[in-house]
Amino acid sequence: MGHRLPNHNGLCKNVHGHGYEAHVILDGHVDATGMVMDYFDLKTMVQPIIDELDHCFMVDESDVVMKEFFASHPMKVVELNAPTTAENIASYLVKRISTQFPENHNVTRLTVRVFETEKTYAETTKQLTIRN
Repeated sequence: MGHRLPNHNGLCKNVHGHGYEAHVILDGHVDATGMVMDYFDLKTMVQPIIDELDHCFMVDESDVVMKEFFASHPMKVVELNAPTTAENIASYLVKRISTQFPENHNVTRLTVRVFETEKTYAETTKQLTIRN
């Protein structure tokens, strides 16, 4: 995924990209199946969001330069209402994923960890209300 940080004083001000990796971590109560949530069900929730982000350019909605460029050069773009840092991407994913849980779930906490490199990541956590 490509992005840029126009208000950054370093190299990240320029258009560049990362092979991001997202870890979705669930805490909750184990049910009769012995699971907090089936991995298949989690993947079914998360994969459409990942597909949306795969090979896109994530742009801060206040980045006029890039928005003007994409207006005349249509490409796969996802807008964020904040700078496109790993921290804000993690928050974006938590918000999106948290709306996908089924009516009956046992998850008490959702954490998303976004790796920008093999060693660097940002993480966001959201407490959830169990609905079973």
